[in-house]
Amino acid sequence: MVSAKPPANSVQSAVRTSRVAARAESVLVVIFSHDARVLLLRRLSPPDFWQSVTGRVQSGESAAQAARREVAEETGLDAARPVGCGLRFRFPILPGWRHRYAPELHTNLEHVFALRLPRALPVALNPDEHDAFRWLDAFSAAALACSETNRRAIHHCLQLPDPAATHRIETVQ
Repeated sequence: MVSAKPPANSVQSAVRTSRVAARAESVLVVIFSHDARVLLLRRLSPPDFWQSVTGRVQSGESAAQAARREVAEETGLDAARPVGCGLRFRFPILPGWRHRYAPELHTNLEHVFALRLPRALPVALNPDEHDAFRWLDAFSAAALACSETNRRAIHHCLQLPDPAATHRIETVQ
């Protein structure tokens, strides 16, 4: 069952994101409707950065638990079970994000999940992280997504032809 609820408390969100991660592991959740419309969110920073739901796997949390939590925090959707896609990426942590991780961590492991909804639903954005959302056809969403792993995840979850990968992104099975 999926329903919309208010986003996570903004003070709790700010405290959570200010911590330095002891491990570099994250989730990416591609949310799409029965008619293949994909939800993208626009981050506050960097400007005009469009993405699917993403977030860290916290200490003591599984990737599946993190996927459920991030969907609720970023969209207000109460998602019973995002489904693991059997796709993971390992990539370098970009300089703009290094401050979020312990100094010895240089790569991130990203677990991809899919959440299929019966239709495109309204979302309640977390104003500490995002300022807009769009439901787009799959090809338009993949074109607008700012990260290569997000584009590849959309292609994979909606069974579209996979775009060419760069050498910086390793698909981990």
